[in-house]
Amino acid sequence: MSTPRKTPRQQRSEFTFDAILDAAARLFQQHGYAATTTNKVAELAGVSIGTLYHYVPNKDALLYALTERHLRDGAQHLLAEAAQLRNEQPPLADTVRRLITAVARLHTAAPHMHRLLYEQAPRTPAGTARLRQFEQLLAGEVVFHLSRLGVAGADPALTALLLIQAVEAQIHGVVLEPIDGHTIESSVEAVIEFWTRALAAQAT
Repeated sequence: MSTPRKTPRQQRSEFTFDAILDAAARLFQQHGYAATTTNKVAELAGVSIGTLYHYVPNKDALLYALTERHLRDGAQHLLAEAAQLRNEQPPLADTVRRLITAVARLHTAAPHMHRLLYEQAPRTPAGTARLRQFEQLLAGEVVFHLSRLGVAGADPALTALLLIQAVEAQIHGVVLEPIDGHTIESSVEAVIEFWTRALAAQAT
């Protein structure tokens, strides 16, 4: 498994590594994974190939690092939206719409990169564990809203986790494989309507 050689700690090193990852993401999207080389990434990032190899041993490690950054940024985005929802406490329809829209935004911001990360990025036990940990953290936020809205069902924790996993799978599907005769936007809207109705049916 190819992973980065080191995690940047100093601000200058973080800036350099981010520039390398930005260049890799741009080239992967424009030319594809197979046609991209570490030399091209270093050139676009404005660093020497030696500097690039200081951080990563090969192209696979770049893809791994991009996946880690994607998951980290996504988690921050969703938790920020969850915090705002906790502060505002809107009604059910608005809560569901904002949560699902936040998930959809992560998938639609760079769909080609999302596909690449999904299809080719290496999976590691540590990465899977972090993803599950984040799911549990987000589920805790969802439980709060389901409970305050009276739609948590008999097992709030299970309801929240199933909702998160199902929404992720549904949005992922309509972005990577759009349904014939439907735009991504209309499909996302259908997901929102489905979960709004499903949760409203559990109102106590």
